[in-house]
Amino acid sequence: MSFNFRFGIASDLHIALEQTIFHHSKRFHLAEVSIPAFKEVIAHLKTLDLDFLLLPGDLTQDGEPENHQWLSDYLQTLPFPVYVIPGNHDIPTLSGENPGKNPAIPSHIFPEYYPHCGYNNTDQHYYTCELQPGVQLVALNSNIFDNDGKQLGRLDDKQLLWLETLLPKLENKLVLVMIHHNVIEHFPGQATYPLSRRYMLDNADSLKTLLHRYGINLMFTGHLHVQDIAKEGDLYEVTTGSLVSYPHPYRVIEIEGKSCNNWEVNIESHWVKTLPGWDDLLHFSREWMANRADPFIGRLLTNPPLNLSEQEASQLMPELKYLWADIAQGDAVFSFPNLPPKVREFFEQFSEEDKLKRDQISDNQTRFSLKN
Repeated sequence: MSFNFRFGIASDLHIALEQTIFHHSKRFHLAEVSIPAFKEVIAHLKTLDLDFLLLPGDLTQDGEPENHQWLSDYLQTLPFPVYVIPGNHDIPTLSGENPGKNPAIPSHIFPEYYPHCGYNNTDQHYYTCELQPGVQLVALNSNIFDNDGKQLGRLDDKQLLWLETLLPKLENKLVLVMIHHNVIEHFPGQATYPLSRRYMLDNADSLKTLLHRYGINLMFTGHLHVQDIAKEGDLYEVTTGSLVSYPHPYRVIEIEGKSCNNWEVNIESHWVKTLPGWDDLLHFSREWMANRADPFIGRLLTNPPLNLSEQEASQLMPELKYLWADIAQGDAVFSFPNLPPKVREFFEQFSEEDKLKRDQISDNQTRFSLKN
């Protein structure tokens, strides 16, 4: 079976109507551009004759009903199908009570906002649908709650059983998996560092085992707010950065099927560079991120494996001010000659230079083949 189709991906939109935004000095997301940036993306995508659009979670700032309603209404006006899943911000609590933030929707009603975006069955937070003959979307929910009401990044047993029943039926199809949390590490130690493991799926190995068993090798994720393509064996995970933080990216992907088990994937990345009132959005948001980076960089320096004192950390922070912005951009190559050897070695491991040489995969513009 041969096919050729094109689709868009925009992630972590964090849609926020003005009246829902908290304007405090430490806010990391540039939430005030969420709606104009998304509209700018849509304006471009409308010119491309897209087959569909994927939105892999964190659709709203913090699950506010008015933000979900705005997005739901807007998506119904688009000329192509849109498929969504919830992120941790979309259903932050079971009940909708959200201490210190705006009230959110109760978790169980999320699918009711998006019946036109894949949720034909609004009784569950995951689904599958045929995108076109020979191409199937499997859209997963990686947000569950433990007995104490704590949110976890995990696939529950019921969903795993559903997958085990579903995947054998999709043999000889191209299957696209969409899930919010990362399944493959996007930098060394992501699954073990205290600051980054919360972006990983807790039971990623269980999912990877299932995907490998049935020859499924293409996933789309969000959550981490970086542009990165990771590869583990034959499995590719494409994570897309957030529209409300530097560098405001989105992707256009074209897949050509030469046979039932041979596909070519071409990925192009784009950026929202200007908006009304934001003539140089990229410069502004890069500085916005850098000026709010100290708490994050400080935790990296004072937590394992570096374990520096707060005084030592404060002296090194200026050198690392743009670290996360450069990681978020994708394809970062780092050199920190002015840092102490142990610290330099730790931060230079986030360089993408070895990955680019080894796998020939760019985080932003790349092409690769999928074969079963």
